[in-house]
Amino acid sequence: HDWFATSNDMVGSQRLMIRQNLLFRRIGLGSFLGLAMRVTINPAMLVYLNGLNSSKEAPNENYARELMELFTLGAGTGAYTERDVREQARALTGWTADYRNGIGWVRFRYRREGHDDAMKVLFGKAGAWNWKQAVRLTIKHPAHPPFFVRKLWGSFVPEPPDEETQAALEALYVQSGYAIRPVVAAILRHPRLYEGPRMVKPPVVYTAGLLRSRRGRVADEDWVWLAIQSGQLLFYPPNVSGWNESRWLDTSTFRARWDIAGRALRHSALHPEKSAGAGVPADPEKLVNQALGFWGDPAVSEATRGALLAFAQKAMAAAVADDSRQKAFPVMTLNALRHLVAVSPELQTA
Repeated sequence: HDWFATSNDMVGSQRLMIRQNLLFRRIGLGSFLGLAMRVTINPAMLVYLNGLNSSKEAPNENYARELMELFTLGAGTGAYTERDVREQARALTGWTADYRNGIGWVRFRYRREGHDDAMKVLFGKAGAWNWKQAVRLTIKHPAHPPFFVRKLWGSFVPEPPDEETQAALEALYVQSGYAIRPVVAAILRHPRLYEGPRMVKPPVVYTAGLLRSRRGRVADEDWVWLAIQSGQLLFYPPNVSGWNESRWLDTSTFRARWDIAGRALRHSALHPEKSAGAGVPADPEKLVNQALGFWGDPAVSEATRGALLAFAQKAMAAAVADDSRQKAFPVMTLNALRHLVAVSPELQTA
């Protein structure tokens, strides 16, 4: 395998991460076994979790441990031991790359003489396991299907599946040859996805949804700073396990979501003077309907609609005694309502 990539600085590291992201986009709904194989030898992962230059003389345990703890089996399940970590690390040895000063790592490849080809005992099974065999043994471990189903389910539904659903999804996963798409499809058809509690959207998902609904795009660095302030800068998770999906909203990050909505609305804002009378009603109910229509008429709760209507009524009431306000306030109120809809609970959750 020959890959050319750079990783000696921030730009190089981002290139590696982008290439891995493209890998997930291309085969992310295929075989999980195939995905695990490809991720294991992906340049970004080799660099990030120290698989690069892990040799039979000095096997690095970093990726071996995370492969089992975070990606396939789960911590605290008793599915693997410290010996399994060491043996897995030995099986994964042999990958290297050339380093060119000023460029970084280039030409990632497998070097057989760097691989530990001696006997190993992994999950109680003896063999001269290589990296492919070790990954396969990990995916076929009995603890993997339960872990996979719980992890994937948790990406869509913020509560554990019941025992019957868990068992059915595990069976589907194994019978499909560890294919991801059938399990995703089954989850998307499950009643709990629609009847269960809502999930807070990660900042990047929230931002992408607003931009797509308005056919906008990321065109400047403002979005980078907003992502940082909202708690999710792409390619820079807080640690190897990624972001904590249950901690997206707090007092330190909510302000950024308000600013994200404002930034998404910047080019659509109506001018109070130029837009006065241009199809902008003064009726509070109609203003709320227009604001919702601007975002594609999302379904909102009675409480949300009531709050929007109360705001519009208060704003219009303040305009009654002043002619200039009667012209400008409907436009200003509509701009504000669009913003309030964008930060409503319904648009921030799914």
